[in-house]
Amino acid sequence: MNRRLRYSLGLAVALGTSVLLLLGAGALGIIRDGGRPDLMYVAVLGVGLATAVAVRFRASGMALALALTAFGTLAVAVVALAAGLHDGSAGAAIDIVGISALYAALFTLSAWLFRQATDDRDAH
Repeated sequence: MNRRLRYSLGLAVALGTSVLLLLGAGALGIIRDGGRPDLMYVAVLGVGLATAVAVRFRASGMALALALTAFGTLAVAVVALAAGLHDGSAGAAIDIVGISALYAALFTLSAWLFRQATDDRDAH
C-alpha cells in the first residue's frame, strides 16, 4: 500500500469517525440524553481540526492531531464520570466509557494510517 493510499484511508477514517461522533453526540447523546455535556466531544474535534490546520495537513502532523483527538475523546469520558454527568447507573457509565473507547480506537487507527503515510522528508 503506497503512502498516498494510506493518507487517503487515514483521512477517510478520521472524517467518518468525526461525522459519526457528531451525529451520536448531537442527535442521540452519549452522556445522558445529549445537550451541554456532549459538547465536550465537539470541543475535542475542534482541537483536532485546529491541530490539523496548524500542521498544514502533513501526514506526520495529522498523526499527532488524531492521536490527540483519541486521547481527548477518552478524557471526555473520564471527566464525565468524575463530574457525575451520567445518570448514576453502572450501565450508563459503561456505555460512556465503551462508546468513547470505540471512537478513540477509530481515531487511533486513523493516526496510525497517517503515521504509515509519513515519509522520511515529512518526519523532520
